[in-house]
Amino acid sequence: MIRIGLIREGKIPADNRVALTPAQCKWIHKQLPDVKVVAQTSPSRCFTDREYTAAGVEVREDLSDCDILMGIKEVPVAQLLPGKTYLFFSHTKKKQPHNRELLRTILDRKIRLIDYECLEHEDGQRIIGFGFFAGVVGAHNGIMAYGNRTGLYSLDRVYKERSFRELIHHYFGLRLPNVKIAVTGSGRVAHGILEIMNLMGIHEVEPDDYLRRRFSYPVYTQLKGPDLYRHKKTGTYSRVDFHDHPGEYECRFLPYAAQTDILMNGIYWDKDVPRLFEKEDVAADDFIIQTIADITDDADGSVPINLGDQTIEDPVYGVDRNTLQKTSPYLENSIDVMAVGNLPNELPRDASRYFGEQLIKFVLEDLAKGSSPIIERATMTNEGKLTSSYSYLEDYVKGL
Repeated sequence: MIRIGLIREGKIPADNRVALTPAQCKWIHKQLPDVKVVAQTSPSRCFTDREYTAAGVEVREDLSDCDILMGIKEVPVAQLLPGKTYLFFSHTKKKQPHNRELLRTILDRKIRLIDYECLEHEDGQRIIGFGFFAGVVGAHNGIMAYGNRTGLYSLDRVYKERSFRELIHHYFGLRLPNVKIAVTGSGRVAHGILEIMNLMGIHEVEPDDYLRRRFSYPVYTQLKGPDLYRHKKTGTYSRVDFHDHPGEYECRFLPYAAQTDILMNGIYWDKDVPRLFEKEDVAADDFIIQTIADITDDADGSVPINLGDQTIEDPVYGVDRNTLQKTSPYLENSIDVMAVGNLPNELPRDASRYFGEQLIKFVLEDLAKGSSPIIERATMTNEGKLTSSYSYLEDYVKGL
């Protein structure tokens, strides 16, 4: 019998998403009789203890007898149980300084860490994540912020709705001005953004048309890799080469900044990837962007005027175009930035259901059996050591 424990989220502010919903746990018990799921009691989950109990899931405080422990966000160091297998988003693969102690402790306590972010198919395509719902919520918030700035329309908050289905009803009577929106990226986040664009009745146009003219109705264009980047010497774009050598490429976004009212940023960013623009560019007269929804949310990343996270309750701040200092939102000389690290928490039940489906489909059965190539590639630590794929983190762990 393999025992899987759903741990209570310990990071503050507390996350309310779950890796497996009550209905999914019930399905697992029926289909995989050698697997038992136990839920740690929690006052803040989007699914209550009572809902888990009603689905036949034991709810208790002590999970020390579980073999595998699943959470969502980083587990506080004091709560890590030695010798266990953990699955959560550790946010360490990019050498994030604030999580160095977390990875050190995982190694010291000989924990096997399987990071959700590293679960990939052979071609590098991410298997699991909340990106789609980050895109949905981020796009809604970006459109909401532009309405707040201009006073041309009003949108209420996502978290006030119980489900995505109920949220959609807000869009039926929504009349947007002839706004121009640039959507960057082609992954799950971008798919979530496009879902909202289409539900709101915003028309898609090709990048060339977008650059050439204004429209009498709201439009968006989607900018993928070839639209955004080109090799500095050859002027071409190769997806594989770009991911292997991003520093050899330059970004082609700035012409779009002269035609864009709202930027919805959904591209993956790493420190060697060119930024969409530089900080000093925002002071130019032809940089007309008024609202940026930085949904992938890397501080000083692809959107260099991302000055850090806001909260779900207060998601938007301003950045002065000349001083680049943080201001209140919606000021005349500022650009509004929506930057929140836990956007899917505004639709936690839908996001958790989607996440759990992918976990069951691609990971769970092999995890119960022991492993698989997918799981091996996502295993960052085992028996007190970094695995070979993550040995590059050695200096990070040592603080070098």
